Amino acid sequence: MTDRRSLLLSGAAFLAAATPAFARKGEFEIEKTPAEWKAVLTREEYYVLREHGTERAYTSPLDKLYADGTYHCAGCDLPVYPSETKYDSRTGWPSFWDAVEGNVGTSTDYKLLYPRTEAHCARCGGHLGHIFKDGPAPTGKRHCINGVALRFKPADASAS
Repeated sequence: MTDRRSLLLSGAAFLAAATPAFARKGEFEIEKTPAEWKAVLTREEYYVLREHGTERAYTSPLDKLYADGTYHCAGCDLPVYPSETKYDSRTGWPSFWDAVEGNVGTSTDYKLLYPRTEAHCARCGGHLGHIFKDGPAPTGKRHCINGVALRFKPADASAS
């Protein structure tokens, strides 16, 4: 029979293993204290980007936005997704089949007790969403991203 101490120790070990690798200090170009992040992010942005939360499906105006431009990390303004890779996954979150090369990192998330691929900003470590293997060609991937973690910047009309 498992005693209380063994159960608590095994639970602590599991949580330590489940902590995202990118949560370690010194991992990113932009690092701030929780107080500093709270000063520059809205409550919802902080919840998603810093606490690995998820916004409710079908609540983001970015879900149905298909204008030309680039989606940037709401935490540090790094371009993370080009509009050319956006598609309607009918999941209620903005979805992309690919990211800006080198600007989205991944780690393994065990929050639901099974491994999922978590997408995060490569510059500030902000949690963006998750990547699944049920997307369209050419990658077959679905980057299911929280709209609150993104800021859309339209393409410059004079660049055409």
